[in-house]
Amino acid sequence: MQRTARCHCGNLTVECRGEPVNVFMCHCEMCQRRTGTAFNLGAWFPQGDVKISGPRKSYQRSGELGAQWTFQFCPNCGTSVCWTLESVFPDQVGVAVGCFADPGFPAPTLSFYGARRHAWLTQPAATPSHLGTLGSELE
Repeated sequence: MQRTARCHCGNLTVECRGEPVNVFMCHCEMCQRRTGTAFNLGAWFPQGDVKISGPRKSYQRSGELGAQWTFQFCPNCGTSVCWTLESVFPDQVGVAVGCFADPGFPAPTLSFYGARRHAWLTQPAATPSHLGTLGSELE
């Protein structure tokens, strides 16, 4: 299977082969601010199965536990399409699930920072949830 994620204007695309390794739902404040909504929903794919095309800019930040995140976004429309977390997932790329615009996309496999989840937001009952992170191995 091949899926294509696109930014809002369509200039930045990410083609992904196969199924995601994980689909994480994150409710941390940084993800809320980056996405402009109540949570981030990101699918992680092996780096070798991902092809990024089009103009892009990068933004780096440290997570709450100190790991370095690198986000790729479209310089035209500003959509944050994909990211890496080298110290935790050195051979994977995270892709914003909403950029696939696929209602059949797999459900989240894990949810983080549940203590910061908006009270009105529900998540799939089968998705394991953690109030914070699993620890330093996942930021």
